[in-house]
Amino acid sequence: ECSHEPAQAGAIQARFSPYDYNGGTVLAIAGKDFAVVAGDTRMSTGFNIMSRHVSKIFEICPGTTLATGGFRGDITTLQKLLRAKVTTYAHQHREGMKPHAVAQMLANTLYGRRFFPYYTWNVVAGLDEDGVGVVYSYDPVGNYERVRVSVTGSGESLIQPLLDNQLERQHQASGAKPPPLSCDLSLEETLELVKDAFVSASERDIRTGDCVEICIITKEGSRMESMPLNID
Repeated sequence: ECSHEPAQAGAIQARFSPYDYNGGTVLAIAGKDFAVVAGDTRMSTGFNIMSRHVSKIFEICPGTTLATGGFRGDITTLQKLLRAKVTTYAHQHREGMKPHAVAQMLANTLYGRRFFPYYTWNVVAGLDEDGVGVVYSYDPVGNYERVRVSVTGSGESLIQPLLDNQLERQHQASGAKPPPLSCDLSLEETLELVKDAFVSASERDIRTGDCVEICIITKEGSRMESMPLNID
């Protein structure tokens, strides 16, 4: 005898996340008279590559550059907001913002969204009043500090130990200690180290690859270089 009672279905729970993680790696290094910012151009989600040509480097104002990893939607929103704030400042004060002012502005912006944070990991770089490279490292809710070198993103665990050893001179018993707020490598040596680090990370991290963009900031201005990486 057939039963006409409906089958008992299991509980259904709908889920939605306002965030996604699009991978990639960014870094910044402060030198004695320069700063270097670098980031790869791959944008992925899960095991899918969505684009191979998305820049993570953004010039906030002349001489100050932001590199950001994380969720692309929040990265784009944050960049638009920062550009509007910098433009407003320039109109009101008739001068551009200095790197330390940009760093504080970004910290305030991130902290203002601490209850629904921008899903981003940021690094700001430029030159200070003495022409020495500066790098500011952030967490998603606005805590920041000035450092010699900062790496964030999906390749952080691969690149950070290398830079700790070569730039911070950690784990070197007889290594000379670097200056307090910058590294003591030349610009050419720093660029070679950055390229080697990204080549190595792209071979091990599926979310880092395709191309690395490198922004070099000196007293003459900023310029960009790029180098192809693993496309697998």
